[in-house]
Amino acid sequence: MAAGYGEILRAKHAARLLTGTLVGRLPNATAAIAIVLFIRAEGGSYSLAGALAAVYGVANAVGQPLLGRLVDLHGQPRIQLPAALLSALAMAGFAFSGTEALPLSYAAVAAAGLFTPPLEGGLRALWPSVLRREDQIHRAYAMDAVAQEVMFTVGPLLVTLCVSLWSAQVALLVLNVVGVLGALSVVLSPPSRAWRSAPREAHWLGALRSPGLLALLAAFLFVGVALGSITVAAVSYADDRGGDAVYGWLMAALGLGALVGGIGYGAREWAGSPERRLRVLVGLLAVCYLPLMLMPGPVAMTALSGLAGVFLAPAIACAFVIVDRHAPRGTVTEAFSWLVTTFTVGASVGTGLAGPVVESGGALWGFAVPGAAGAVSLLVLLATGRVLAAPARTAVVAASSENDPNRAAEPRFSSGDRA
Repeated sequence: MAAGYGEILRAKHAARLLTGTLVGRLPNATAAIAIVLFIRAEGGSYSLAGALAAVYGVANAVGQPLLGRLVDLHGQPRIQLPAALLSALAMAGFAFSGTEALPLSYAAVAAAGLFTPPLEGGLRALWPSVLRREDQIHRAYAMDAVAQEVMFTVGPLLVTLCVSLWSAQVALLVLNVVGVLGALSVVLSPPSRAWRSAPREAHWLGALRSPGLLALLAAFLFVGVALGSITVAAVSYADDRGGDAVYGWLMAALGLGALVGGIGYGAREWAGSPERRLRVLVGLLAVCYLPLMLMPGPVAMTALSGLAGVFLAPAIACAFVIVDRHAPRGTVTEAFSWLVTTFTVGASVGTGLAGPVVESGGALWGFAVPGAAGAVSLLVLLATGRVLAAPARTAVVAASSENDPNRAAEPRFSSGDRA
């Protein structure tokens, strides 16, 4: 296992790209908690903090595929770095203006979310140019999914550390400066500067004209619903059994389970089509959510939370492979960005849905939501099996393509039956 991941990290530029992308995404990963802590320090209400965090999330969901399309059209450095700077400047404006002028605060937070650079999709578009073997690409996707879990675990700890050492305002500023440095490291790397998207057929739908991609996005919307609903149900459970400490352990176990599952998944090469394997992984994900409804004591519940997370990172890594197979030619960054957006929107829907469910039926019914959402995701994958089984690979591109006048070949693999 270690040898497989080590082989990837020893590849030229791989460690730099992975580290730079993770560091560059820190402002996005920590935005919600940083905004809440800042508003609390300013004496604002939790309602205001939640509203601002929601505005950031919605703007981010809108901006990712739009910026992803621009990256496909114009290359990574010309879009990623200006976007990172604009996002950081907007968040700095929010940090200095505080809550004195609420319209300005909302506008600044919205701009910060909208201009968040699509580093996540950009990294997945770069892997084929850095790693030459298809099995390495698929292992890199798994490593990417694992690294996300680490980032979303370490990020909030960094925010609270900055707040305790300095202030919530400084935490906002420091994290966004660090994010710009991470983006700068990526866009100055030779693979990022050399990468060009393949010529694309001019179409206003862009990546969304792929039926297979639409089917995958529909399924992952409900995976996001499942994950978002768990966070709310876990709060209700923890309120009756130890408070914040128990909640923290449950969320940490969920992330640890995903971390272990992702590492194990990426340690081997899998036979068969990724579309078929994704159905199995999502089915197992849904089944592992169901034991949460037993709501045993905190120790056993922590173990069940770890089990609930085991198949999350493998499902995400498998979805990355499917996105690459179904993204129309010249839209790979946009396609990956749509997956990020869909998952984010699903998590927000799950959070909003679980709240009323918990209020009316308690934590028990709150934990029923992720199992039901996982089942719906599986049904979507089963219903769209034929569409997903026919990857929309390269189509004939008109002479007046939107981008890349030199018609550079997009570095990507035509996955067969092994992934």
